[in-house]
Amino acid sequence: MRPDQLTKALPLLPPALADRAQALRRHLSSRRCENCRQVADALQLAVIAARYDDLAAAARLVETAQQLAAQHPSPRPEVCALPSTWPATSGVRGQVTRWLHNGGPLVAATDASWKNRAAGIAYVASDGRFGLRGRVADRLDPTGPARVLINELRAVEFLLSDPNLGTDPMTVLVDSTGALSYLRLWRTGDTDSLPPGYSLRPRARGTRPTLVRLAERVATLRHVSYQHVRGHTGHLLNEAADALSAMARRRLREPFDHRARARDLVDAFLAEWHTAGSPSPS
Repeated sequence: MRPDQLTKALPLLPPALADRAQALRRHLSSRRCENCRQVADALQLAVIAARYDDLAAAARLVETAQQLAAQHPSPRPEVCALPSTWPATSGVRGQVTRWLHNGGPLVAATDASWKNRAAGIAYVASDGRFGLRGRVADRLDPTGPARVLINELRAVEFLLSDPNLGTDPMTVLVDSTGALSYLRLWRTGDTDSLPPGYSLRPRARGTRPTLVRLAERVATLRHVSYQHVRGHTGHLLNEAADALSAMARRRLREPFDHRARARDLVDAFLAEWHTAGSPSPS
């Protein structure tokens, strides 16, 4: 649970209980500290209990969080707090504008990176658009056992939810054959098929599960097609998406200016892509 999520959830709790939960806010700033993570998980369970009107369970879980916090009374700034500008999980989108009107077919690549409960997803398009986002899995993560597959699909959803997505024909390249199978299945209208173990429970922000939204979007966006590209074979767009997803995952743990670095990386890859004449997937 993040501090902003706790703020939104406090109205679900009785005032006295909300005050007790609010006092634990300082433990929600990082997933790198095991003690802080346990406090955050207990608070998240308390919020879920309150959402289902089980205030007695919510009170017990807040008490558990307080007990855990008492065992860790002085969070270390270098471990337990993230910089105030840390946007690691909020996602970054951008565009290198010099490629906007370059001509040629519109092609995009998506990719995901997963390591030690941290994921990065990303996309890059031949018109200069790009995006990257990090994600940390906690005990309530809905992903299920197919983590790599589902994060590959989340990367496609991140691309297709780009507010600047137009109606021009676009080919999306994915290096996961499993992800491609679901995308093609959804494109035929079979939107009920989802990876095994993927949870459909209500999300904390009241939104529908990402893959449910993606399946419906794939079924309706008839101008978008999907192709397989072999990963780590030098395909420029795939390599760019791979590098961006790894950058998003690392950004969860390391403070650096990923916005400028991502833009420069995309510009360099696209310069070579357009110079090479937009090679086809292989």
